[in-house]
Amino acid sequence: MPPTDRIRDHAGQGATTVAAHRARRRLRADQARQLADLLRRQLLTDGFPDGTLPHESTLASDYRASRNTVRQALDLLRAEGLVERLPGVGTVVVAQKYPHGLDRLMGLAETLHEHGHVTNEVRTMGAVAAPAPVADRLHVPPGTDVLYIERLRRLGGLPLSLDLTYIPLDIGTALLGADLENTDVFRLLEAVTGQRLGHAEITLEAVTADAHSAAVLEAPRGAAVLMLERLTHLADGRPVDLEFIRFRGDRISMSGLLHRSL
Repeated sequence: MPPTDRIRDHAGQGATTVAAHRARRRLRADQARQLADLLRRQLLTDGFPDGTLPHESTLASDYRASRNTVRQALDLLRAEGLVERLPGVGTVVVAQKYPHGLDRLMGLAETLHEHGHVTNEVRTMGAVAAPAPVADRLHVPPGTDVLYIERLRRLGGLPLSLDLTYIPLDIGTALLGADLENTDVFRLLEAVTGQRLGHAEITLEAVTADAHSAAVLEAPRGAAVLMLERLTHLADGRPVDLEFIRFRGDRISMSGLLHRSL
């Protein structure tokens, strides 16, 4: 074989080797991500009661994965702040996510009452002219005054969510002297109107924390937060509470029960 052909042949083999190596790395990354998802579920449902994960070799055997894949999966969970490696101990659970159901209309304190006391720091409260999107959702004329409330909500002293709330002023005025620091707005709305809340429309998405939100929530700037937009109606159908809630994604998980209907 001429020298030039041997060079081309060798180069081709090298390219094949590099491509195969990259494919193996991608496969391991995919497997690590899959394993991290399974372990995360166990972490969040007390699957490791003593707070310590099994040894890497045990995880590798249980999940039929290589040790490298297990290490990569644990690295992903460590980057999320869920686990940490302690010398002489192993991999331990260092963070907890609180469950927030999406299939019942409940305030945060009602939802998390089993996990501790929710407190509210009222950062801003007062009448503001309703921006067009707010007026449209609350069925009031644009520019009409509505009650605006901004609250930082904590569980066990840890920042959990930043809530921005808009309420029609004919209802909101009665909330001005209410105990917003220790009471869910939902309970106050029902007390003021004499009606039960009926239903809510929700949208949930991940957004990047702006500098202000990150500082208030004590989260890294640019961190992903869960944004829940919720428009709540009274039992008679009137929209009374438009909220934009930023949850720390590392401290809360959303869940619900869905039924299929065609």
